[in-house]
Amino acid sequence: MDLAGFDFDLPAELIAQSPLPDRAASRMLVLDRARGSWEDRQFRDLPGYLSAGDCLVLNDSRVFPARLFGHRPGRTSQVEVLLLRPVDGAAGDWEALVHPGKKMRVGEQVSFAGGLRAEVIARREFGERTLRFHTDGDLFEAFEKIGHVPLPPYIKRCDEAADRERYQTVFAREKGSAAAPTAGLHFTPEVLDACRARGADIAFVTLHVGLGTFQPIRGDLVEGQHLHSEHYRIAADNAARMTAARRLVAVGTTTVRTVESAMRSGGLRESSGETDIFIYPGFEFQATAAMLTNFHLPRTSLLLLVCAFAGKDLALAAYRHAVERRYRFYSYGDCMLIL
Repeated sequence: MDLAGFDFDLPAELIAQSPLPDRAASRMLVLDRARGSWEDRQFRDLPGYLSAGDCLVLNDSRVFPARLFGHRPGRTSQVEVLLLRPVDGAAGDWEALVHPGKKMRVGEQVSFAGGLRAEVIARREFGERTLRFHTDGDLFEAFEKIGHVPLPPYIKRCDEAADRERYQTVFAREKGSAAAPTAGLHFTPEVLDACRARGADIAFVTLHVGLGTFQPIRGDLVEGQHLHSEHYRIAADNAARMTAARRLVAVGTTTVRTVESAMRSGGLRESSGETDIFIYPGFEFQATAAMLTNFHLPRTSLLLLVCAFAGKDLALAAYRHAVERRYRFYSYGDCMLIL
């Protein structure tokens, strides 16, 4: 498949730069795969599409201030670091994206505010580095003090204090994501209660969002691409809820990747591990029956996943409709429910 077939025109002004004052006020495009049709609704209508036997599956990963700004000793030019994930079994070592990447060679030092410093101990392609941090205290506490909310690059503004709360789901618990599982940003406690009132159960999975979710696809062909791995975990009680459900309604592409990875690694049971699953048209879904998702960038693995679930022609036609109707796109934008 040619990646150019997953492109679409999007006016820049439709890319949401800030969240709505009310989380649940987003619009929701409801896509019916069986009928090949869609309708314009509001996110608050979501509970009406749920019933007894459904299980709403949410990613409870919590975003931490993963963007750091520092400098090389003796230089005034800024170094930007986006922390991706800790290296297993190596205290203080982190995989990261570093800019400017070409200048940061193995052995280079970076100094940050508060006395935090790091050394480049491994170098990979496209600005990826392994950093070894040196500090006398808790690293996450240091990141909380000096880090910035890792807003995606298509949001053309600096992060603000309000983003620490709004670029986070209301059910976020497990710290570790470098980007928000954005389909979950629409939920409020009241909407979750309304879902339960319809008889739907709610289960949580954890997938820490890293480079595997938002890395660009390089090359012209879909086949043969490889995503970076991300850590996921499913607790026993949540696995039981999902197994007992008549229909799994996955909230977000990260949740879809988690449950589909689990199904290919022994089923929906208590488990944890790494996944680099790449879902594109032709993929056979084993767990996901419905999905809530935001609108994604063209030519990305996230859009390919949506096209795999909804069907390429229907999904791209719905995207064109969303552009015509002036839906808000990407992380702080509106959403789509695919039935």
